[in-house]
Amino acid sequence: MKHEKKLQRWMKDFLSERGLNPANWRYIKNTPEELVIIHKYSLKPRVIKKEREGA
Repeated sequence: MKHEKKLQRWMKDFLSERGLNPANWRYIKNTPEELVIIHKYSLKPRVIKKEREGA
C-alpha cells in the first residue's frame, strides 16, 4: 500500500462538501478523475469521483 499524505486545503473543502470529516482522512492518490482517500484509524480506502463542471 502506498504511503498516505496529509490533505491539501482544497481537498479538505472537497471532503467537507461531501459530508466527510477531513480530520479523519488522508489521501493516497490524486488524479484528474478521482481522489483516493484512506481513513486514519480504520484504514479503509474510499474512491471519490471528481465531477467536471460543464460536462
